[in-house]
Amino acid sequence: MLIRGTKVPTLTREVPIKELNFYPDNPRIYSTVVVEGAKPTQADILQRLQMMEHVRQLVHDIKANGGLIDPLIVRAGDMVVLEGNSRLAAYRHLATSGEMRWSTAKCTILPAAIDDKLVFALLAQYHVKGKKDWLPYEKAGFIYRRFKEQHVDLQQAAPEMGLTKDEARHLIAVYEFMIDHDDYDPAHWSYYDEFLKSRKIKKARDEVAGFTEFIVGEVKTGNIGKAMDLRDKLPVICAANPKILKRYMAGVHSFVDAHVDAKVAGGENPALNRLKRFRKWLAETTTEDDLKDANKAIRDVMQYELKAIEAKARKLKDLLDKSKSQIG
Repeated sequence: MLIRGTKVPTLTREVPIKELNFYPDNPRIYSTVVVEGAKPTQADILQRLQMMEHVRQLVHDIKANGGLIDPLIVRAGDMVVLEGNSRLAAYRHLATSGEMRWSTAKCTILPAAIDDKLVFALLAQYHVKGKKDWLPYEKAGFIYRRFKEQHVDLQQAAPEMGLTKDEARHLIAVYEFMIDHDDYDPAHWSYYDEFLKSRKIKKARDEVAGFTEFIVGEVKTGNIGKAMDLRDKLPVICAANPKILKRYMAGVHSFVDAHVDAKVAGGENPALNRLKRFRKWLAETTTEDDLKDANKAIRDVMQYELKAIEAKARKLKDLLDKSKSQIG
C-alpha cells in the first residue's frame, strides 16, 4: 500500500472479529473521548457506534451483500481497526445472531510499527478526499491534531484533506474556540463556525466586553434557535444601535426581540448602513489629513465631488422630509 509516497507492506486475510479492536483516535470516536474527558472502553465505543444511523444502515448493506466489499484496515500487534470502525460495529451486531459467517472479517493488515503520521494520512485519504463522510466537527478535530499534536505543517496537512491553508486554519480556529469555551457538542459546530466568520460579529467580539462568553452561553442553552439564525440575525443586532445589543446581553430582550428591534432601527438596511459608513469616514481625522495632503489637482477634483455630494445630499434629505410628512 502506498501512503504519502511511502510503500507500506500489507497482508490481507480473514480475521476473527473478537480479535479486532476499535480505534479511539478515529475522528468520529474521538468526539466521544473529548466529551467524556476520558478514554472510552471498547464497550463504550461499540455502544456509541451502534446508536448511529449509518451503522444501522451498514448492518443491512453488509447482510444483503453477504460480507464486506472493502476490507478493514488493521494495525498488527494491537489489532486496532484504523479504517472501518463503523463496519466492525455492524459486524459485531451481526455476530450476535450466532451465524458463523459473521465471526470473521476480511482485513488488510499493516505493520505494528507504522508511523502515526502515515495512519493520519491514510485516514485523510479515505475520509476527506474519498468517502467524505466525516462531519465538519470531526474533520476539524482531525486536522487540529495533525497540526497541534503531530506538528504537521499546514502546507502539507491541508492538501492531504483537500483543503486550502485558509480553510484548514479556519477549521482549527473553530475547533480550538470550542475547546477554549468548554463546548464539545458537535451539534454546536455550525453556530461557532458562523460566529467566527462574520466581520460584523467580529467587531462586537473585539469591542464589547463579555460578548463572546454571552453568545457561547446562548448557544449552549439553546436560546439561539438554529445556526442560520445566528448567521443571519446576530450581525444585524451587532450592526444596530449599541443599546440594542446591551439590552440583549442584559436579558432585557430575547434574541428574537433584539433582532426585531435592530431591524426597526435599520440594522439590516443597506442604504442606511452605507450612509453610516460614509459619515464615519467623513468624521475620521485621517480623512482631513488625506484631503489636505493631496496635490492641488486632486484637491480641485475632490472639491468638485464634495459640492456634488452636498447638492445630492440636500435633495435626498428633502425627499425623506416629504416622505415623512406623507406617512404622518
